[in-house]
Amino acid sequence: MEIDWVEISEVDTELFGKLMALYEQAFPVEVREPEEIFKISMKHGERNDFNNYRFLVGMEDEQIISFATGHYFAEINTGFIVYIVTNPSIRNRGLGSKTLTKLEELLIEDAFNADFSGLDRIVLETETREMVHTNEEKEACIKRNKFFERNKFTLTNMIDYKQPPLHKGDISIPLNLFEKKYKGGETTKETLEEIIIVLFKEKYYDINKIDKSVLINCIREMGVESRYINFH
Repeated sequence: MEIDWVEISEVDTELFGKLMALYEQAFPVEVREPEEIFKISMKHGERNDFNNYRFLVGMEDEQIISFATGHYFAEINTGFIVYIVTNPSIRNRGLGSKTLTKLEELLIEDAFNADFSGLDRIVLETETREMVHTNEEKEACIKRNKFFERNKFTLTNMIDYKQPPLHKGDISIPLNLFEKKYKGGETTKETLEEIIIVLFKEKYYDINKIDKSVLINCIREMGVESRYINFH
């Protein structure tokens, strides 16, 4: 049966409540953003000329089978995938790859709308093996990373990437930063630093409202040049 793809633009709906229940099952609290962040992300995308936010849902017979969220940042012509979730009761149908492909199409569309000839790249974060505690979590981590590799994402290793703490009182979290390029040429360390700086400003400062000092400290921990950052 064909998947019905819909985009969410409101949070005060029954569908959104069901999505959040699936979301809470899929991710540990350390990397799970408060529900309010989804609402802020939608508003942020609406009031920006070229930056955009996508909340994509895959439906089949009124059942949620997957969803994914991502941002498009015009300053660096880059997509940033935040979450991809598939319904655990549905197996062996390639839902993850289908959902990822559809979200990629939307982010490419955003690049065209921003007057680019195409998208430069997509980046995303995943857990490292050091984060996991049980054999089950380890297997899931390995499976997740292999999934992105199969879908032509590569692990960036020039910077020991860290995600800023999503909750007050927590510490920064070492994560993998994957990249999928749509144009030729290698990504330099300088380019990767620029991507991280824009990501921290547009996503973690403007949307997640993480304190500036926390973000700058996290950036310094990674050895990324902070002089280019202009939080306002």
